[in-house]
Amino acid sequence: MAIYNLQLPKMGESVSEATVVRWLKHPGDSIEEDEPVLEIATDKVDSDVPSPVSGILKEQRFAENDIAQVGDVIAIIETEGSDEEPVTREQNAPSEMTDDDAVAPNIPGVEQLEDAADGHLSRGGEGRFYSPLVKNIANEEGVSLAELDRISGTGSEGRVTKQDILNYLETKKATQQQGSDAYEASQVSHVATETVYSAPPPAAITLSPQDEIIEMDRMRRLIAEHMVRSKQISPHVCSFVEADVTNLVSWRNKIKDAYEKREGEKITFTPIFIEAVTKALRDFPMVNISVSGTQIIKKRNINVGMAAALPTGNLIVPVIKNADQLSLVGLSKAVNDLANRARTNKLRPDDIQDGTFTLTNIGAFGNIMGTPIINQPQVAILAVGTITKKPAVIETEHGDLIGIRHLMYLSLSYDHRVVDGALGGRFVKRVADYLENWNVNREV
Repeated sequence: MAIYNLQLPKMGESVSEATVVRWLKHPGDSIEEDEPVLEIATDKVDSDVPSPVSGILKEQRFAENDIAQVGDVIAIIETEGSDEEPVTREQNAPSEMTDDDAVAPNIPGVEQLEDAADGHLSRGGEGRFYSPLVKNIANEEGVSLAELDRISGTGSEGRVTKQDILNYLETKKATQQQGSDAYEASQVSHVATETVYSAPPPAAITLSPQDEIIEMDRMRRLIAEHMVRSKQISPHVCSFVEADVTNLVSWRNKIKDAYEKREGEKITFTPIFIEAVTKALRDFPMVNISVSGTQIIKKRNINVGMAAALPTGNLIVPVIKNADQLSLVGLSKAVNDLANRARTNKLRPDDIQDGTFTLTNIGAFGNIMGTPIINQPQVAILAVGTITKKPAVIETEHGDLIGIRHLMYLSLSYDHRVVDGALGGRFVKRVADYLENWNVNREV
């Protein structure tokens, strides 16, 4: 018999560790090649770790809720073949090191931090663990241990993640800048800095014996934190446009059967909406941006996220990278692939990173319009409502007529710090124009 060391695989450029959520196989269980062995969770997404070999699970190296680093041996599998000495955990460093894998130096003035036994994590004054990446960022930014302990963590068991400390630093800098400006203007900077991002105390809740208490799962807690933070960071403004998409609906009805027969999958409205969005983003590149303090980051790539509802009721936003460079067929295949993998919990961390704009199709639930919350650090999100038949005025060269048309609402939420009403309104109108002026003779 031979021994195979199952390592935690590399899951993306910015992911260096994962939490063991649940073991699907236990010592003594048989494992087929490519069969999932355990479920893991990163700060971005949950996924399975399959076995590349067939055999018998001999040992689990990590317990549930433990944190493993990329490259760590997480399980020992006994396979058919010649005897082989198992490789120890220390011998299995990641094959490709990134900045996230580097061990951070000690933070000056924070002598209380002690290295954990595994050499990967450090413990703060309140018994909290901090990864090397978090320590390194804190060291570079001069964040003390006391500040680290005050940061609300979204990782497993409240652990502070890379994104948590970056969000803290962004909010801290913005607060300090606003406080300085207010002091120069009215000498009331103390009040301003204390209240800029202060959340109101939660309202008291009265429980009755018939009420049911449901604990939020990990993903719902992340969503809740992300939504609250977005409303704190960005002053949201919404613009609405009604679009006549009769030509588009007629075209899709005409080609959908032939397309499905040829490609083996359906063509939905979502890739069509995304194509219109990418064209409008090229026309108005100042919507495809992010904000860092007083700096505007103009994104070169157009990466469109599409909000997808999961069977659990939670929400996830997989991203189509360089969406403007894909044909309509390519967009359709990308949309179907990401939607299917989202529903089956097979998304990779890279699949939900680096989005520059988000589209949410609330029409799939019969909603006519909505006011979505911006997906930070983006500055705009577009909601497309359901397509409904309505009587409408049709302008012709022979006069106006009343006819039955397919109409839909587009709702754009945008960050009023950097996107004004004129830009936001023109952008959403341009998306509507691309949809209304659809070529009914288009080949796909």
